[in-house]
Amino acid sequence: MAWRSLRCFYSLIFTCLLPWVFFRLWVRSLKFKGYRRRWSERLGHAPLPPLDNVLWVHAVSVGEAVSAIPLIHRIKQQYPQAPILFTTTTPTGSERVQAAFKDILGKQVYHCYLPYDLPWALNTFFRRIKPKLLILMETEIWPNLLHACSKRNLPVLIANGRLSPISARRYQWLGPFAKDMVKPIKGVAVQSALDAKRFQELGVKAENIWETGNIKFDLQLPNYLNEAGMELRRDIGNDRIIWIAASTHEGEETLVMDVYRSLKERYSNLLLFLVPRHPDRFNKVASLCVERGFKVVRRSQKLAMDNTVDIFLGDTMGEMPLFYAASDIALVGGSFTPIGGHNLLEPAALGLPVLTGPHLFNFVAISEMLTKAKGATIVQDENELKHQLALLIENTTLRHTQGQLAKTVVEQNKGALDKLMKLIDAFCSPASQASLAI
Repeated sequence: MAWRSLRCFYSLIFTCLLPWVFFRLWVRSLKFKGYRRRWSERLGHAPLPPLDNVLWVHAVSVGEAVSAIPLIHRIKQQYPQAPILFTTTTPTGSERVQAAFKDILGKQVYHCYLPYDLPWALNTFFRRIKPKLLILMETEIWPNLLHACSKRNLPVLIANGRLSPISARRYQWLGPFAKDMVKPIKGVAVQSALDAKRFQELGVKAENIWETGNIKFDLQLPNYLNEAGMELRRDIGNDRIIWIAASTHEGEETLVMDVYRSLKERYSNLLLFLVPRHPDRFNKVASLCVERGFKVVRRSQKLAMDNTVDIFLGDTMGEMPLFYAASDIALVGGSFTPIGGHNLLEPAALGLPVLTGPHLFNFVAISEMLTKAKGATIVQDENELKHQLALLIENTTLRHTQGQLAKTVVEQNKGALDKLMKLIDAFCSPASQASLAI
């Protein structure tokens, strides 16, 4: 009863804040128009035909969506007759889904936004969508969503589950109510033993937790990617050493440009490939490059390159694997500010030596594996970054060796997706998942 009262209070506050929530979306849309569109979906009005026996996968944004794409393909192969719904929360995540499934979207795979965590929005959504399993990627725990699933006897499985220290602390304020919140969760496939411990402390029963590993290691790169990368490389500087600074955030671009300016004095053939994390910052970062005296070409402009260009700005969506494939050295952003880092595995899988900053709380296990194998290097500040880049620029053998070590880590840790599919099969069949051995 106490949990029900708390949930009702939460729903009331959320409803009262909706005008502010939509105002915030409108403000964000001034930089990225995607935030201004499809608001009705956020209130439960899915623009989809009525769907029964749906296998539903939810990924909040780009990172989770990318890791879920191979899972969707496997589900599609395993259950060719079942409709699959892939929901996201952010426009960038939505764009990635639409790009990945553009040929079959609206046929077997369907897409819309997840409604806000409000009972009446979820009721509207569930009147049209009748799932038989909900798969939540990583850490998507919403009290009203879980309650709505429980009311409908809809099993909930958390896939690739992880709880960062920040997320774990965030849920601690619920105290004993956390156990009531997570009760509808029937299974958690966690990335590591530490994640299993944290989910158990949150209130998930130990028998409902399986350590399957991280499905991000099972990323599937297109066969044509290396060839496409070589083609892009010919266009932007086949005779240059290309350093990509990927998924950068506010403040990181200035650090990267300072390092680049210093290195450029010693290595005139160095080209910086700069890719901001969020599309709403593309124009701002382009202006920042020009203000600091660099000659910039933007990917979206499709202009010819010459050796006088300093920075190639990746300002398109869905091309990060291609950008990595055209590069020699990778720096992954979100790690010099307390963002928690971004996916280190894409450049590693392509055989690039990986550099990253010290803030990696979202990728602790992955970063430890890569650094232990000497396929990745954590740098603490601008000076260390400059030093490590100089070593890699000057030593082709070192670049190749570190890149191959990084790639080996990815290859040796594949298999989490197979284990996850066994769990999904158990939830979709009459057999009980409790008897499943992973």
